[in-house]
Amino acid sequence: MDLGIKGRKAFLMASSSGLGLACAKALAAEGVDVWVNARNSERLEAAAEEIRRGATGRVQTIAADITLEADRERIFAEISDVDILVTNNEGPTPGSLENWDHDTWVKAFEKNMIPHALFIRNYVGGMRARKFGRIVNITSAMVKSPRVHQSLSSAARTALTAFCKGLSMEVAADNVTINNLLPERIDTPRQQFMAKRLMQLEDISYEEARARFADSIAAKRMGTPEELASACAYLCSAQAGFISGQNLQVDGGSYHGLI
Repeated sequence: MDLGIKGRKAFLMASSSGLGLACAKALAAEGVDVWVNARNSERLEAAAEEIRRGATGRVQTIAADITLEADRERIFAEISDVDILVTNNEGPTPGSLENWDHDTWVKAFEKNMIPHALFIRNYVGGMRARKFGRIVNITSAMVKSPRVHQSLSSAARTALTAFCKGLSMEVAADNVTINNLLPERIDTPRQQFMAKRLMQLEDISYEEARARFADSIAAKRMGTPEELASACAYLCSAQAGFISGQNLQVDGGSYHGLI
């Protein structure tokens, strides 16, 4: 299927590895001109070269920390408009309530909610004026299935979800869509980190930790970054113009709820 987005311009936050990188590859393969972003310049350039191997669109880089106002302003100055925005950032480290003080909560929102809202604020007006825009937020299954040890993530990302739901209804008439991808146990470096954390907590092997993750999924395996990236590319497509304000579970059928 031709997704109808060849020649469009996209910016992907935190896209030198994991889900962000996979989404950049999927969009670049569709002929989208992508800007990829990370804090580490070397990792970013290596990721860009990896994307270029399968790209039919241009691949450009901008090294910046999306949580810093000065770096955000530098991005906005260099990239004045985009047709597609994919928001993403690594989630907070799991923990326990007694260890989360005021600054910890603020940092969670500064990492997983506030920058995303500011990027949307900066680019959505141009999308509306041009009558095309696709915004996809990579959030978490914890938005719909909160777990107390992941409360920093679920609180910040649920706030982003609520903001975007309200905005989605305002911009829909201008052919701008806003949707969220809710991954669960996608096999990325984040899951490697989580497996090592579980090893220490439970005194088990790395293999046993990963096996527990897979067993917690209805499909009895972890998902691949490419599976989530394919969903992202479709939500960015011309054909997906009537889908907005939605939360798409990418979780191997594991969510227990109806809505």
